[in-house]
Amino acid sequence: MGESSELGTERCPGPSVQDYLDRDSGTVPPALRYDHNDHLGSEDIDIDRFISREWAEREMEQVWRRVWQFACLESEIPEVGDHEIYEIGNDSLIIVRTAPDEIRAFVNACLHRGRKLRTGGGNVAEFRCPFHGFAWNLDGTMQTPPCVWDFPHVTPEKFSLPEAKVATWRGFVFINMDPYAESFDSYRGTFDEYYIWPLENRYKSLHIAKVLPCNWKVAQDAFIESFHVIATHPQMLPWLADANSQYDVIAGQPNWNRMINIQGAPSPHVADSVTEEDVLEAFYYSRSFYAATQGRDLALPEGGELPPIPPGGTARQVLAHRMREQLAATSDQDFSKTSDSELLDAINYLLFPNFNPWGGAKSNIVYRFRPNGLDPDSCVAEIFFMSSPPKSGETPPPAKIRWVPDDLLFADIPELGLLGPVFDQDCENLPYVQQGLKTLRKPGITLANYQESRIRHFNHTLDQWMNR
Repeated sequence: MGESSELGTERCPGPSVQDYLDRDSGTVPPALRYDHNDHLGSEDIDIDRFISREWAEREMEQVWRRVWQFACLESEIPEVGDHEIYEIGNDSLIIVRTAPDEIRAFVNACLHRGRKLRTGGGNVAEFRCPFHGFAWNLDGTMQTPPCVWDFPHVTPEKFSLPEAKVATWRGFVFINMDPYAESFDSYRGTFDEYYIWPLENRYKSLHIAKVLPCNWKVAQDAFIESFHVIATHPQMLPWLADANSQYDVIAGQPNWNRMINIQGAPSPHVADSVTEEDVLEAFYYSRSFYAATQGRDLALPEGGELPPIPPGGTARQVLAHRMREQLAATSDQDFSKTSDSELLDAINYLLFPNFNPWGGAKSNIVYRFRPNGLDPDSCVAEIFFMSSPPKSGETPPPAKIRWVPDDLLFADIPELGLLGPVFDQDCENLPYVQQGLKTLRKPGITLANYQESRIRHFNHTLDQWMNR
């Protein structure tokens, strides 16, 4: 298709994502054939949004209290009375299943003296405040208060817990604190046409969280472009076509964008100096120290010998074939016609403001970056693995969140596989970005027209919310 605005049309020499898809050995879904990038300008992005406490406070009012945001998974609250606590900025919400087919969200504060009603998830028949015993039913209606004689001025019918809007999407629960917000279906725009994988059939096999010393937008920006690979992840250059990545940015779709990174093919920065055998060896070697867990990383065949590349074949084709075999051995699904791209590539989406699901046929990753209270200099980074159920077995319960202490690396978590050390490389930059922004002698950051177009698209949408 190759649609693009007139400006910002320059692309890195070498095969494009669509060129690789032309040679795919499987069936490429139409959603991956979409290629569109609108040029949204080349102006600098002001730095106050990353470092200002005033901006963070206004962002809470203008954005977080008005947009749809991922709160929890439906599978985490399967029974009536099951609930999770979702917190953003200074706001705390109880996400509760109130009926087999109903989920609601209530402000997590007693209307008497303000104590939090719940400090963690669980299962309850009511929400009772531990301070004085005021209680609310699961539907948010007030029960008779203690010492009712002393509260003639309180009408239980008018003392229900404040409520947020709730929507579900493919097993995920989203909330919106604005009672006048547009529907979640409208908010997503055309997102569903291009994110085609059934996450509702996956289960949360891993949930990792860590507080990072940077603004949440600094962290998220690092994961929605591949321009940084050449300097931050040089070990990936033999098998990841970084500068040939595709970035889909649509001016008329402000709430989502996409990136497709080709794997199993060399970066254009080194393509002239590596062979197909080099690509294959580097791909496997980068995974040799990490377990092939969660259905993401390829493991070497028994004996440790690399699979042969047939005459006229490519490392990418061999890797896709091996991934089909590996996934088929652990799943009831048929991957015989699944595209190479869905088996190998990093297909990353962003649904504004901070829902980052990966696409594809292997275990899907979801990133979530959110403010740590109202501190502009720290954030909470989370990694979710959404895995296919085990072959001919019961679906395991969703994994509990595991907090990573400051002195522990992501590489120390074996379940993350290759992603762990890569995440550490990314995170090593982030505190120095946060510090550097404060000493910068120009008012804004300067972005590449194409490779950082998702960052510009995100900030365009952010500015729209901030200026409403």
